[in-house]
Amino acid sequence: MGGLFGVVSKSSCVMDLYFGTDYHSHLGTSRGGMAVWNGNSIVRSIHNIQNIQFRAKFEEDLSGMEGNMGIGCISDTEPQPLTVYSHLGYYSISTVGRINNLQDLVDKSLAKQNTHFLELSRGVINPTEVVSNLIDEGESFKEGILNAQQAIDGSCTMLILTSEGIYAARDRFGKTPLVVGEKEGAYCVSFESCAFANMGYQTKYELGPGEIILLTPDGIQKISPPGDKMKICAFLWVYYGYPSSSYEGMNVEVMRYRNGAALARNDNVEIDLVAGIPDSGIAHAIGYSNESRVPFGRPFIKYTPTWSRSFMPQDQSIRNLVAKMKLIPITDLVVGKRLLFCDDSIVRGTQMRETAELLYSCNVKEVHVRPACPPLVYGCKYLNFSRSNSEMDLVARQAIQELEGGEPDSLDQYCDPRTDKYNCMIDCIKKRLNFTTLKYQSLYDMLDAIGLPWDNVCTYCWNGKE
Repeated sequence: MGGLFGVVSKSSCVMDLYFGTDYHSHLGTSRGGMAVWNGNSIVRSIHNIQNIQFRAKFEEDLSGMEGNMGIGCISDTEPQPLTVYSHLGYYSISTVGRINNLQDLVDKSLAKQNTHFLELSRGVINPTEVVSNLIDEGESFKEGILNAQQAIDGSCTMLILTSEGIYAARDRFGKTPLVVGEKEGAYCVSFESCAFANMGYQTKYELGPGEIILLTPDGIQKISPPGDKMKICAFLWVYYGYPSSSYEGMNVEVMRYRNGAALARNDNVEIDLVAGIPDSGIAHAIGYSNESRVPFGRPFIKYTPTWSRSFMPQDQSIRNLVAKMKLIPITDLVVGKRLLFCDDSIVRGTQMRETAELLYSCNVKEVHVRPACPPLVYGCKYLNFSRSNSEMDLVARQAIQELEGGEPDSLDQYCDPRTDKYNCMIDCIKKRLNFTTLKYQSLYDMLDAIGLPWDNVCTYCWNGKE
C-alpha cells in the first residue's frame, strides 16, 4: 500500500510531519520521504526503510529541515516525494494508488517529443513522475489534477506541496481515504486518522471521491467538488487499516469486532479456544469470542521487536520465512485443544498452511479457520495491498483450476456461497492447507459490519464487480 501525511502550520511543521508520516509505517513499504517548504525552496529527504524504522532513519534529517508546510509519505517501492519545476512552479508531489495503464501514459507523453522521465526505480519509471507529467499538462494545479484523475486507470490519491499550500486530492472513486485534521494554528491531511490524537489534531473534514482542496495555515479552500460515486476499499477495515483509524466515520477496530461476531453467529463448531492471527486477525477473533462465549487466547505470540509485517519483502520465499519465524507458539496452551483461528483473509495460503503445521507439531487436536472476508477470487486492480504477481497466486484460483482442469469461462459460481462449485472450492482449499474446517465470512455480513451503504464499498476482489 503506502500512506500520505501533510502539514500546514503558522509555526514549524517539521515535528508534526515527522511523527504523522511515521504513523503510516504499518502500511508495509520500502521507501519513506519528507519534503518541507522553507520559504524559498523545498528541502527533501528520502530513505530506504526496508530494514530500519522510518523514525530512526529520518531522525538525523530533522535538524536540516525547517519550514511551516510539508508532506511525507511511506511508499510501496518508488522514492517519494518527488520535486518538480514546471510552468506551474516549484512543487513536491507524493501519491498512493495503482496505475494500470502506466506504460500507455508514458508512451503518449513520449510521443509529444518534448518529455523525458528521470526517476526510475528498479528499471521502472516512477509512477509519481508520470502523475506529475499529467498534472503539468494543465494550465493550473486544478486542471492538471483533474486531467490526471481522468487519465489514470486504477487509483491515485495525491498531495502536492507548493509555495501557497498543499493541494490534496482523493482518487476518483475514493478507494483510499484522505482526512483533514485541525488544531490551533495548524491543519494536517492524512491517509490514516490514527495519526491525529497524539499530536492534538481533531478530525475536521474528509474528502469525497475525486475531491480537491488547497490546505493553507489559514484554512481549507475547496478547489473541485467530490464526485457522486464512491467505491472505498473494504480491506481498509478488514486488513490494512490501523485499528484506531476511522474512514467515512466507521472505525476499524469496531468493524472487526462486529465482523467477528457475525462469523460466530453463523457457526456451530465445537471448540475450546478462539484466537487471532496477529495482528489484524486479533480483533476479528475478539468479536468471535465475545459473541460465541468461547474463551479468547493467544496460542502463539508475534515477535515484534525485529520482524516486520510478512507481506513487505518482495520475494515470496522471504515472506514465508518471516511469517514462520515471527510466530512463537505457547505449547502449554494448545496441547489437545480444538482451536479456532480468525484471520483477516487468505491470499496465497502459504502462511496459514505453515501456521497449521506449527500447531499440529505442538499436538493441537483440531485447527478451524475463519477468514474475516470471502475467498479472494480476483486480484485487486486498484491498490497494491498484495504483492501477488498473478491472480493464479491466489489459493482460491489455484483450487478452481484444480477442480476445472484449467481456467473456466466464468468465475461467478465460485463467488456465490449458495452453489456447489463454491463449496467444492472451499473443500479443496481446506485440504490444501490442512485445516480441520474452513468457513469464510459472507460478503454481505462483512459489508454490514463496515456499516456503509453496500454500493459505496468496493468488492472487486471477491466478486469481480466494479
